[in-house]
Amino acid sequence: MMASAPRSETHTAIPALSPERPVIWPPRTHKTLPNGLEVVLVESHTIPKFTGQLFFRSGNAVTAATVPGLADITATVVRTGTIACTSRQIEEDLRRMGADLSSGAGADTSGISFTGLVDFSSGLLRLVSELTQQASFPADEFERERRQLVEGLRIERTTPGFLAGERFRRVLFGAHPYGTVSPTEAQVESYRLEQLKDFYWQYYRPNNALLVMVGDFSPQAMLAQIEKAFSSWAAGKVEEAPNPALPELQGRRVYLVHLPGAVQAQVLVGNRAITRKHPDWLRLTLANSIYGGAFNSRLVMNIREQKGYTYSPRSGAHPLRQHGYFSVQAAVRNDVVAATLTEMFYEIDRMRSTPVGEDELADARNYMSGIFSLGLATQDGLAGQLATSTLERLPEDYLETYRECILKLTAADVLDAAQKYFDSANAQIIIVGDRAQIEAQAALFGKPEVYDAQGNGI
Repeated sequence: MMASAPRSETHTAIPALSPERPVIWPPRTHKTLPNGLEVVLVESHTIPKFTGQLFFRSGNAVTAATVPGLADITATVVRTGTIACTSRQIEEDLRRMGADLSSGAGADTSGISFTGLVDFSSGLLRLVSELTQQASFPADEFERERRQLVEGLRIERTTPGFLAGERFRRVLFGAHPYGTVSPTEAQVESYRLEQLKDFYWQYYRPNNALLVMVGDFSPQAMLAQIEKAFSSWAAGKVEEAPNPALPELQGRRVYLVHLPGAVQAQVLVGNRAITRKHPDWLRLTLANSIYGGAFNSRLVMNIREQKGYTYSPRSGAHPLRQHGYFSVQAAVRNDVVAATLTEMFYEIDRMRSTPVGEDELADARNYMSGIFSLGLATQDGLAGQLATSTLERLPEDYLETYRECILKLTAADVLDAAQKYFDSANAQIIIVGDRAQIEAQAALFGKPEVYDAQGNGI
């Protein structure tokens, strides 16, 4: 057998990245109808479809003190029938129009999202209008959704990630509505259909709403359809109660949620931070990307790639309407809880003490700019960005100048954000797992307060 000839080693230089393509922003049509409904329309002629998002500026937070989760179940049941259509008829109409429609609620908003073929836009808008003005709240659908919600809560009470997030929000926000992320089973069992109707009639009002639509349409023609569908919708008085003050958080404190038999632990660390409207928001998101918000971040390289403690650690800056928070979390083996916390704080303190290098900074800026551009590539993504900027009352050119602003940020900006908002000295530590396996490690960071999966102190 002949010997193979040796291969020649050739090294080809990696070509430099080409300049980023500019984002061509289609013009926006922004109008408020006489009844107070705010409308934002954007043309997008890539496919013969359109996407719509109708938001109400009221969510679970407005009733958290009295009926937790009410906005969520209200939004779900709204979709199940109108005075004119049963749930089955709604589904048949959606199939006939080639459309999808969903509803839901978060802490600060409730909403209806829909997408369909432009040829059927008037019919789909008419259906959305009926849901917002003539929801019938069928008793059988309410009972079905309530049963499903109870079953979902039972599952969540066995899920470490949910339990960690629930305790974390309670610690950060206390009696404020943001401190309640979910109702209890008993609270769901006590829901009454009249409570859903009361929420609907108070908060599903045009002067409390924003409609964003992106798609293959003429703004003038679409606006005429919107006015026809929603002009009869009556405005109403929308009131929200004042919220209690936030708890004082001084020094690191440790909270352990006991989940008997858990084979791994959920670790969550963080502190209160800022909202999206704060002038430091872009600085914070860039610092977060470098710390733990991207796949090549410092946290991932440390506790995933080097240490092998976890598969998917991550950090995030979370803006709510009134307040925000920063969090770091990972699911790890029981025997490396203390080691994981040590590395989390090591990387936080490194971010707070030493400026990032130019190469790392450039990579993070390019990543954030690129992710932003990818998020605009679909009708749904563009509608979501427009909704966020409008709901938050951000500057008119916020989206157009986002990439430019990100690319201008410096190492000093990142260091400043880390020092302000990665609050290492006052970070709150949540650990969910089997108490016998992890309590001694948790105690290395402070005396743990221990809770069961139902939120009761042990």
